[in-house]
Amino acid sequence: MSQPLPFDRALLARRRARALEANVAGADFLVRLAAEDLDERLAALSRRFGLAVDLSAQGGLAAQALQRSGKVDRILRGDPLVADPRGGVPAADFVFDDAIPPLADGSVDLVTSLLSLHFVNDLPGALVQIRRALKPDGLFLGALIGGDSLHELREVMMQAEIETSDGASPRVLPFADVRDLGGLLQRAGFALPVTDLDRLTVRYDSLFALLRDLRAMGATSILTDRSRRPLTRRVFQRAAELYAERHADPDGRIRATFTLVSLSGWAPHESQQKPLKPGSARMRLADALAPLEKPSG
Repeated sequence: MSQPLPFDRALLARRRARALEANVAGADFLVRLAAEDLDERLAALSRRFGLAVDLSAQGGLAAQALQRSGKVDRILRGDPLVADPRGGVPAADFVFDDAIPPLADGSVDLVTSLLSLHFVNDLPGALVQIRRALKPDGLFLGALIGGDSLHELREVMMQAEIETSDGASPRVLPFADVRDLGGLLQRAGFALPVTDLDRLTVRYDSLFALLRDLRAMGATSILTDRSRRPLTRRVFQRAAELYAERHADPDGRIRATFTLVSLSGWAPHESQQKPLKPGSARMRLADALAPLEKPSG
C-alpha cells in the first residue's frame, strides 16, 4: 500500500482561509522579513525580467517587492489554495494549488515563492515544476520555513503529552534541513543553486501567545497522521510549564526559533558559468597553500 501524504492540504486551505479572514495585526511578520530579504536579493541583480510570477502565500508582499525593484516589466500574482479576501496590491490574478503551479513550460523569466512551499507534499516535484516554467536563464527566488524551527514547541508538546496521557502524537510539522534543500534544487535541474538561512528568535509571554500567533498565520499542524483526539487543557498547561522551565529568559518570556531558508536557482543556459572539469586546474593546491605555511626554525 502507498504511504499517506504527510500534509492534509484541505485542512491547510481551511486554516489559511480562517487566518486571512481574521487578519490579525502583526501575524505576517515572518513573510514581511522574507519580503525584505527578497528586496535585497533583487537589488543585487543587474538584469531585467520580462515576466515575473509570484506564488507566495500572503498579501502580495513579494509582488510589491518585485514592483519596488523596478526590474520587472510585468508581474502576475497567485494566491495559494484560497483567495486572499484582503485583496492586496497588486490584486491576485489567479488562485492555484502551489503543489502544481499552473505555468506553461518555458513561459516565465522569474518565479518567486515566499513561505508556502514547506506545506506541499511533494517539494521535489514542485521545484521541478517551477524550473520547467522558467525560460532558459530564468530565475527562481524562494523562501520557506526549515531547519530547527519551533524545536522548543515540538519538544515540550511531546513531553507534556507523554506525561499526561497514554502516548504522544506529532504536533509540529517536520521541516527540511538547509543542506537537503540545496540538494533538492540540484535534483530539480537548477543551475547555480544557492541556499542560505536566517535564524530568528521570537519572544512571547507564554506558550499560549505563541500558539495564537501560529493560528493567526494559518500555520498550526496539518499533519495527515495527527491524532484526531483534541488535546486536553492539562496537556497544554503542562507544556506551558515545561516551556517556561526550559526555554525562558530571566524576565520570564519564552523563546521560539524560526529558521527562514532562502533558495535561488537558475534555469540552465549556455551563457552561465560552468565548474572546471576535474584535472583542468593550472596550479596544484599544495603550491597555492605553500606561502601560508609557517617557516621552520
